Amino acid sequence: MRPEVFKMIDRVVAIDPDCQKIQCQGQVPLESSIFEGHFPGHPIMPGVLLIEAMAQTTGWLILARNRFSHMPFLAAVKEAKLRSFVLPGENLDLFSELVHDGSGYAMAKTEVKKEGESKAICSAELAFRVLPWPEGKMKAVVLKVAEHVQFPLADYADA
Repeated sequence: MRPEVFKMIDRVVAIDPDCQKIQCQGQVPLESSIFEGHFPGHPIMPGVLLIEAMAQTTGWLILARNRFSHMPFLAAVKEAKLRSFVLPGENLDLFSELVHDGSGYAMAKTEVKKEGESKAICSAELAFRVLPWPEGKMKAVVLKVAEHVQFPLADYADA
């Protein structure tokens, strides 16, 4: 993870063949400027960044489902629950499952678990607006990040 630049996913682990579910991983950095104020002497991962990690996980799923033809943009966060603190250095497993995809919108149920644990530490229902790529280099940048996180481009991209 590089939370300072909003790169929350380190690796795409698995996408189901029907593009309904995805699993990603991320490791909270041991040191980061985000911990300077959150909180001095007791660093914890900000909840808003955990929600961003769930959004990015779902984003990779939506990109796979539409074969990178459109870009998902976070539109709503519903039923977000932050159940436990996440500390520097912890490894996270991130899961997302699509519950709706159509008419330019997608909705998913998401959760984060500490690596090897069965209980969710946070969860949310997320809604996305799915739109054509904006003009400019955004798609090229996303494709480069896809390679970095080991996204299976050959299987899910017509890029």
